[in-house]
Amino acid sequence: MTTAAPLPIVRVRFAPSPTGYLHVGGLRTALYNYLYARRNNGVFILRIEDTDRSRYVEGAVENLVETLRWAGLDFDEGPYIQSERLKIYQDHAHQLLNSGKAYYAFDTPEELEEMRKLQEKAGLTPKYDRKALRLRPEELKQKLDAGVPAVVRMKIPENRLVGFNDVVRGRVEFAGEQLDDQVLLKSDGYPTYHLANVVDDHLMGITHVVRVEEWLSSTPKHVLLYEYFGWDMPTFAHLPLLLNPDKSKLSKRQGDVAVEDYRQKGYLPQALVNFVALLGWNPGTEQEIFSLAELVDKFSLERVGKSGAVFNLEKLNWINTTHFRALPDQEIAAMARRVLEQNGITGFSDMYLRSVMSLMKERISKVDDLIVAAAYFFREPERYDEQSKKKNWKPGTSEQLKEVAIGLRALSTFDHAGVESVVRSTAAQSHISASKLIHPLRLAITGMPSGPGLFELMVVLGKDTCLRRIEHAVVLLG
Repeated sequence: MTTAAPLPIVRVRFAPSPTGYLHVGGLRTALYNYLYARRNNGVFILRIEDTDRSRYVEGAVENLVETLRWAGLDFDEGPYIQSERLKIYQDHAHQLLNSGKAYYAFDTPEELEEMRKLQEKAGLTPKYDRKALRLRPEELKQKLDAGVPAVVRMKIPENRLVGFNDVVRGRVEFAGEQLDDQVLLKSDGYPTYHLANVVDDHLMGITHVVRVEEWLSSTPKHVLLYEYFGWDMPTFAHLPLLLNPDKSKLSKRQGDVAVEDYRQKGYLPQALVNFVALLGWNPGTEQEIFSLAELVDKFSLERVGKSGAVFNLEKLNWINTTHFRALPDQEIAAMARRVLEQNGITGFSDMYLRSVMSLMKERISKVDDLIVAAAYFFREPERYDEQSKKKNWKPGTSEQLKEVAIGLRALSTFDHAGVESVVRSTAAQSHISASKLIHPLRLAITGMPSGPGLFELMVVLGKDTCLRRIEHAVVLLG
């Protein structure tokens, strides 16, 4: 009896550059890698690709790690830092040089620019003209011995197709003559993305490379590098681009693109993750609200589409509101305390905050909205809505509210039934409808024209606060 060989464990990686913030597209790439790993009992690796030192931003690595953890995407290995692995890439570059799959080139930036201009003028696709390959062996040695700055370029085979199978896009092929002899090792000894990426993916045992469509045109060079080194290729899956509503590439010119921006605005991590998951992936059902565990259970790369995914802020807001309103009052109250403290508002009990949030969570989409929509729960009204004042504060309103205050002061129990009874009986005695009293009363107590149920709101604020605000409004509004 023979035993089937165990399937290789799934190992995926998220490999951002530390450029300052995590783009929402980066969050989606990280999420899909995370979901695929968890769905297949695999390993999710974080690797920091920082070999382009001109783009490095101090503190960006720490921010990336913290933002991923905020989103709930815990990695199993890493972060691995490429700038700490330079000798590995240099050794592999020399391996390619020794096998004739790469070569030294000594061109200056000015020479390369002139080369590009001449090719464009001739109607050719700009690419390296392989001038360095025409150097005689003694010329090459002389330049190296003299320390002339040199890069290492890979030698692309011509007159052949370079292809690979992509989970999202099917079979993809490129003609060799379309590909440039890519720089693999720069003159400062740092690798380019292409060399470091392939070497690390191999050494780290990456089985699936899940990344955005922008890297599709680079993949044939990576395929060749796997071939040159004699390594097995991982499975590739290139994700569709994220688009603005006008179908242009998602950019900061049309709105926020950093995860940190949405975090600062009070969006829930589970809501942002839920929203980003649907940007390119279709669960195959009508379900749109998912927990992270549900995403893990249902995710597959085969259900990722080719078409660009539109970043719809209205849908994000709807998803966030749905997640927000499903949270327990106690959890929302704790979130509210953090937001209030950030705005210098302190001194309220947990019970009070829970009461406030039980009234407000159906009227706001995130906790930060409290500061605008319901500041009256925490501060005296600083102004009164002009339109409501004009519409609802009539001659006689002040006297009617004074009667309401007398009735409220006499209540032994300040509850919904008692407050409502006082308001309605005062309205009846004044021969007006209750609404003619409720609207100015709300204005006096909150300064706002609308909000949660007035009687419930008053009970939460308490008798003393309501009386103080009524008396103040009567004096101020006349």
